[in-house]
Amino acid sequence: METISTSEVNLFLERKEGFKLDCSVKFPTEGITVVFGESGSGKTTFLRCVAGLERAHGYVHVGNELWQDDKKNIFLPTWQRQLGYVFQESSLFPHLSALKNLEFAIKRSKSPNSKERMETAIELLGIRTLLNRMPSQLSGGERQRVAIARAVATDPHVMLFDEPLASLDFARKVEILPWLEKLKEELKIPMLYVTHSANEVVKLADHIIVLEKGLLKASGSLQSVLSNVDLPVKLEGKLGVVLRGKVTDKDSHWNLLTVRIENLDITVPDGGEEVGDSVSLQVLAKDVSITAAKPESTSILNILPGKVTQIRQEDNHIDSLVQIDCNGQKFLSLVTNKSLNSLCLQEGSNVWIQFKSMSLSAR
Repeated sequence: METISTSEVNLFLERKEGFKLDCSVKFPTEGITVVFGESGSGKTTFLRCVAGLERAHGYVHVGNELWQDDKKNIFLPTWQRQLGYVFQESSLFPHLSALKNLEFAIKRSKSPNSKERMETAIELLGIRTLLNRMPSQLSGGERQRVAIARAVATDPHVMLFDEPLASLDFARKVEILPWLEKLKEELKIPMLYVTHSANEVVKLADHIIVLEKGLLKASGSLQSVLSNVDLPVKLEGKLGVVLRGKVTDKDSHWNLLTVRIENLDITVPDGGEEVGDSVSLQVLAKDVSITAAKPESTSILNILPGKVTQIRQEDNHIDSLVQIDCNGQKFLSLVTNKSLNSLCLQEGSNVWIQFKSMSLSAR
């Protein structure tokens, strides 16, 4: 059967208490699509409806599988949908060891590849040394890694994550994020990942769906959505873009890294990464300044030529949000209207942007 390049979900749900979910969206069949929004925006409801745990009106087509189509009277119950679901809490059976939790999952799986997939999950999540332990003997991060491995072991065609790191402390979150990145690279299946954490978006998202009060506010690649001036999306209240690149140089004397992002070199503080490591950088609009001429004799290390591509005045009538294209990479800058006027900025203006290395961190 031929696999389509996008999955499509069209959902409508109205509850008695007044909440309404009305969302029609497409997302890729590989990589992590983050479902993002504030509390109450409908993220978890959206995920539950995709899984069939909650019944909405509409259409759910994931990869090459049709799970719901009201017009054709099709609705597959959750147990018939080949998916892996990871909740906020690990929900491991407390009376079973980590290994027995995995084996219980594959017994209920319809896939003939479950035993092989279980071995893959054990390796991908690095839990082999944990298999004989009981859940009570595991840390919160270890329990969640076992829970993720349990979902992967069922050989799912899509992975659904409902804020899997929300109940963990910062140290445990940092521990798990690299495993999730590894999972994304190895599994090559669509993943829907619900979160309200900016750090998780920056680290994990390839694609993003933004919900607001049950409605779709934006969707698309992470870079295209975050750099959109007409419908700006804030991560934890902050405007900015996310750049992905590799470390190409390590200056041990000054504790700085050079990160290559397509045709641009960005200098950032050394956070322990090595040459060749993939990193994500969040560049906030408030940290990007614009000059008409190339700055001279400045302490700022990141200075790039670009062209103004869009300008939108903020609702406060004090600031404007400016989009700048630097050799194919989009940046945002938040400037006062006074500065906009004094620099004679308009769409098409050739400018220079600058931002401090210390305003960035490789993630």
